[in-house]
Amino acid sequence: MTYQEFKEAVTGYAGENGLTEYELYYEGGWSNSVEIYREEVKGYSTEESMGVCFRCIVEGKAGYASTENLTETEARSLVLRALENAGSIESEEECFLHKKGDSYAVCQKNDSPQPSGAELVEAALALQKELYQADPRVTDGTQAYMIYASHKYALCNSNGLDLEDEFSMANSYGMALVEEDGERYDGSENKRGRNLRELDLKEIAKAAVEEAVSSIGAGSVPSGKYTVVFSNRAMATLLATYASVFSAELAQKGMSLLNGKEGEKIAADCITITDDPRYRDSMVKRTFDGEGVAAYAKNVVEKGVLSTLLHNLKTAAKAGVKSTGNASKASYSSVVGVSPFTFYIQPAGDTEETAENKKLPKVPEALFRKAGEGIYVTELMGLHAGANAVTGDFSLSAKGFLITEGGKGAPVKNFTVSGNFFELLKNVEVLGNDLEFLQGKFGSPSILVRDIAVAGQDA
Repeated sequence: MTYQEFKEAVTGYAGENGLTEYELYYEGGWSNSVEIYREEVKGYSTEESMGVCFRCIVEGKAGYASTENLTETEARSLVLRALENAGSIESEEECFLHKKGDSYAVCQKNDSPQPSGAELVEAALALQKELYQADPRVTDGTQAYMIYASHKYALCNSNGLDLEDEFSMANSYGMALVEEDGERYDGSENKRGRNLRELDLKEIAKAAVEEAVSSIGAGSVPSGKYTVVFSNRAMATLLATYASVFSAELAQKGMSLLNGKEGEKIAADCITITDDPRYRDSMVKRTFDGEGVAAYAKNVVEKGVLSTLLHNLKTAAKAGVKSTGNASKASYSSVVGVSPFTFYIQPAGDTEETAENKKLPKVPEALFRKAGEGIYVTELMGLHAGANAVTGDFSLSAKGFLITEGGKGAPVKNFTVSGNFFELLKNVEVLGNDLEFLQGKFGSPSILVRDIAVAGQDA
């Protein structure tokens, strides 16, 4: 059965069983991917995934059931299983289904033709070739990946909602390995586009190889307190690691220090953090959240002040506010949680900041000049073990470059940066306007912060 046919069958069986409050959530997609090693196809795979979750509310209690089998028999079974599960729930928490009345944005559908398998392989081989041609030191271990994927979300409920979001995109990844004097160094670059033609393979290869080459000869750095410029990618990594602290769900469970901080100053004046489900450059644009609430752009932090936490219907009801449209499901079968869409720190120039910030170029050199002496952190590692999302504390392995006389100096590695995410937000002195995203979801410009603890080579 198609999703549409299955939906009609489920709603019919729901009515036969006297259900008046229910929801059907669908998530499905497919992807074709190619992996290149040396100049040959190392792997080619096609993956498809699809599933639905039926949720009903009976006497205030929610029952869930899910399936990947869209058949008439399974439609009936799905309803009956959810009904049975609702009867066994002991929780007294209030359950919600969203009502009609929201105004939903319309996202332009990607009308680019789907690339054939041969075209995907050709693009991946071309990227691998560009990686090897970018520098004579590029060696075996260098790999290229190319993926084309499509995804669909749909939700209907007994309140009359019937929504669908669909998107597709091409994703490229180049991983370069260079060798000099018996030592190997790696670098990578990832880019997304609506189709293969939008991917500049030469630029992707160049960026990956330059990152690898820039690490050649990396030395150590003495321990101490430093002025640090975090690169856009490094700061985006931190933001992604601590994004959960902005969840009202975790705050209400006592797992975020931002609980009850709405309206309070939590960051420097230059910090505005935005969640935008339809960010202009995003390949994944959404019009509704995991409960069917209209998704919209909002400043979670504005000029340093916490404007709002991110809410779904349940957390919003507890807080006495409206949902921010951030209900989420980790998979089609998961219970409803909270998460951001496209979450980023606004760069200089996008907010009403100082004239000095607005004049910053699209590269971090201006921040180097501002720092004078310090460290430019380009990569943070060990985030699962070295970052505590509840306290905000972090101690992370890093690599980057010295900042010497206001410029980018020698590469350095094997050092640790330590601090606290909440304090770091308060102490940001200046922003760049070189906004960049990790996997299209979490973004930041480069930032400058002083007095960061660095553990390196001790005298």
